[in-house]
Amino acid sequence: MDTKTLKTKHPLWHANIANWEFYIRSYLGGNDYKNGYYLHRYILETPEEYDQRIRHTPLDNHCKNVVQIYTSFLWRVPPTRDYGTLDGDPQLESFLIDADLDGRSFDTVMREVQMNASIYGNCWVVIDKPQTNLKTRAEELSQDIRPYMSIYTPENVVNWNYRRAPSGKFYLDYLVIVEDINQDRAIIKVFTEETISTYEIEDYEKEYAEGQARLIEEIANPIGKIPAVNVYNLRGAKRPIGISDLADVAYLQQSIYNDYSEKEQLIRLANHPSLVKTPNVEASAGAGSVIEMPEDMEPNLKPYIIQPSGQNLDGIMKCIQNKVDAIDRITHMGSVRATGTQIASGIALQTEFQLLNARLSEKADYLENSEEHIWSLFALWQNREWDGKVDYPDTFDIRDWANDLQYLQIAKASGVKSETFNKTLDKQIVEAVIDDNEVIKTINDEIDASRTTRGQFTTTEVEGQTPDGEEEEES
Repeated sequence: MDTKTLKTKHPLWHANIANWEFYIRSYLGGNDYKNGYYLHRYILETPEEYDQRIRHTPLDNHCKNVVQIYTSFLWRVPPTRDYGTLDGDPQLESFLIDADLDGRSFDTVMREVQMNASIYGNCWVVIDKPQTNLKTRAEELSQDIRPYMSIYTPENVVNWNYRRAPSGKFYLDYLVIVEDINQDRAIIKVFTEETISTYEIEDYEKEYAEGQARLIEEIANPIGKIPAVNVYNLRGAKRPIGISDLADVAYLQQSIYNDYSEKEQLIRLANHPSLVKTPNVEASAGAGSVIEMPEDMEPNLKPYIIQPSGQNLDGIMKCIQNKVDAIDRITHMGSVRATGTQIASGIALQTEFQLLNARLSEKADYLENSEEHIWSLFALWQNREWDGKVDYPDTFDIRDWANDLQYLQIAKASGVKSETFNKTLDKQIVEAVIDDNEVIKTINDEIDASRTTRGQFTTTEVEGQTPDGEEEEES
């Protein structure tokens, strides 16, 4: 690897690093967010006043909420895996139990990969294998020397290059990762098809730019391929940059954060009026602030009180709510994050569910494709070829079950004399009220074995009711 490649960070890295930092701080919230100074500073506001305002401004963390909801839906039903000829490999079970050599299972690591991809837009996974002097497969088995996973967020992947193969497929030509920074000392990993190199830099900020890196280790790449997979959240316009779920949400969250600061300021000023006086006047404002006016600006000034009415508070709260609604529209989570005061029609809810399901399905497709590549690399490290298959869910259990149950009750009371019709409705009712798949299967078997022509709901029980549970107006 030449020095130029080692010391150069990719132009796309430079173009996106500020966004990535903003996204992760927006997700983490707390001091990480406050230390980002995303609160707009007032004109003539002193540093002390600004820091105090930061301390007293709450953060309503929509970014974390959005990512966690997406994650909960994506992993509600785990993917199914057929390991092909890898099934029975003595190290496969060990890898599934402890995929990162840190005690975390493969599913747990993949869940973290997906969460990072959701935050940043993409996330990198490297499948590596410890280098030893062991010569036989049996010796490796006895010491559990096997492939393992490492997760790298985009901030740490500083340089890369793609080439197009004669087949037309793109492949990684090289990859540079800042693996660890500790007290300015950094470890750099450089992957090519031929070699895997490890460098050490004592003063990262200075020496990286100057290309002053000490080669610690360089080994031949045993698999002849860069053992890295770029996991997309959603595909972006430029390889390998993905689209973050927070690309728009984070800026709306920042705007809401600033609105909350205005609200807190208005409440404080309305409850604690400010005293305006000249320096030579002895007067106190109690819990409020004191505004001192120079004598030459206001001669013969008599002290007076400034106290905002607070009438703008409702306007600020409406503005905040509008931005929260915008977040729900962008993420298709209006139905999931809705409060008790937010009521939508059945058609609107179904549309929302369909859009959210489509978003989740697209994210699941990228996860499925990435996991296939991960297993291919795992197999290469084992001198095998991957011939298995991974399937992530195509649809997700996103429904308004309470509303659906009312429809089902009305349908059951309709008196349709069809055994198939009524059994189908019975199964849907079971699915709406039971959350245990094994129990659902048992009940469905009992339904199939029984003869039913009528449900347990009578016409009079639902007579005059709409699906929303309200009485119909008399004509």
